[in-house]
Amino acid sequence: MSARNGTSTDILISDGIRSAAARTPDKVAIIEGGRRLTYGAMVSRIDKVSNFAHETKKSGGLGLSHGDRAAVLLPNRIEYMELVCGLSSAGVAVATIGPAAPPPEIRFILEDSAARVLFVDPALEANAREAAAGTAVERIVVLGDAYESILASAASTPCPVRVTEHDIFSIPYTSGATGRPKGVMLAHRGRVLACYAMASEHGCYGPDDRAISSTPMFHGAGFLMTLVPIFFGGTVELLGRFDIDRLLGAVTTNAATSVYMVPTHFAAMFAQGDMAKKHDLRSLKAVICGTAPLAQAMKARIIERFGEGKLYERYGATETNIVTALRPVDQLRKIACVGQPLPATFIRVQDDAGNELPAGEVGELAVASPYLFSGYLNLPEVTAASMRGDWFITGDLGRRDEEGYLYLVDRKNDMIITGGENVYPREVEEVLLAHPAVAECGVVGLPHPHWGEQVTAFVVLRPEMNASAEELSAACASRLSKYKVPKEIVFRPSLPRNSMGKVLRRALRETPGNAI
Repeated sequence: MSARNGTSTDILISDGIRSAAARTPDKVAIIEGGRRLTYGAMVSRIDKVSNFAHETKKSGGLGLSHGDRAAVLLPNRIEYMELVCGLSSAGVAVATIGPAAPPPEIRFILEDSAARVLFVDPALEANAREAAAGTAVERIVVLGDAYESILASAASTPCPVRVTEHDIFSIPYTSGATGRPKGVMLAHRGRVLACYAMASEHGCYGPDDRAISSTPMFHGAGFLMTLVPIFFGGTVELLGRFDIDRLLGAVTTNAATSVYMVPTHFAAMFAQGDMAKKHDLRSLKAVICGTAPLAQAMKARIIERFGEGKLYERYGATETNIVTALRPVDQLRKIACVGQPLPATFIRVQDDAGNELPAGEVGELAVASPYLFSGYLNLPEVTAASMRGDWFITGDLGRRDEEGYLYLVDRKNDMIITGGENVYPREVEEVLLAHPAVAECGVVGLPHPHWGEQVTAFVVLRPEMNASAEELSAACASRLSKYKVPKEIVFRPSLPRNSMGKVLRRALRETPGNAI
């Protein structure tokens, strides 16, 4: 029997934290604002959450059983990790809800997950109570004094529930960009193995390393980027919200060895100009980018700012975890590339019949690895349709070169068909983003009476810079086939994005007045 409630052959997401606590109990694991939590205190609080969840209602607990579900409605805060680790150590999977979610979305997730308990930030209590009325939620626990009082009375010994690595620990929900939000069931085993793969790939997650995490923890990637540093005994500073000056300042203050940033973070940094250069970033071993494609035009600027040998670009999905990574040595050699598969990950580019395509041909990407999700909650038919044997069908279009490197072309559902020709939005976006006046852009297909769809670009210009639609069209015409050149360029002050920085193309397509 191991130090908690499984066996020595099962590994849970909390086990790395427990082993670090056994080595260095007084070491700080997580920093959030002025708050700090040591490894020893963190393990104690994880066990208290487990026991509080497992204890009967008569004894003052939540009365949750193995296989039940809870939900958390929280911004990034120090309690997030102890709640997910503690509840899942009692066999209770956690549905994670974004703090900006409106009551109808909160209600949908609560109903779909059948969560019996909801943990909520005090600032979000009103939304939580409105959304939870009439659902399966039996109790709402508000963080703060009431929560601390509960933990003070709970036992800090390992919870007596046997949990295996195949149990579900978390259920983040997809953004719904391609339809109804889906609950992605994640097992302990897949995310623990992903931690090891990341450690081997990036080389910045040892006991002496320090990380900065600013992406929302309710996403699979945001939670993982907070878990990995402390799984291996390091320290992570968790930022409650994104602010580029605060992010870079945290790197300097902590002498951080890794930071995770999305393309919008880099855009904000460059928008500061020389002001961003006041921060000392030399301690960084790895600057990791993911979630949304990184424009090739931006990569050289990132490398110039952070130094050579540090930039990693990753591709993945909640269902697959990280699939590929482009290492620093290849950043400027492999143009618009997302790299090679991580250890124990296999990819193939295939046609609609499932036949693997040769190098250079565009097809749909399939992924097989031990990191894959365990299915979509309550959607067995959708789960079955997403798999072909051991392969998860991503819905992304890509190609491989002769060296086996992967190049993403676009989402299959985002492909534009204009006059019978296929146009991949990302190819057009790369050309626009190479223009010095363009800060952001999103390319979509809008209805057209003659062409079926017309290529339309929505563009945000850099502050104090100008470019006309004619100038940008000419830039596209110089590098793209005629049918790929946007027939319309619309200037906007900003683009709709989700909380992880992805441009919401569906929102662009649905903007009133867009239909031709």
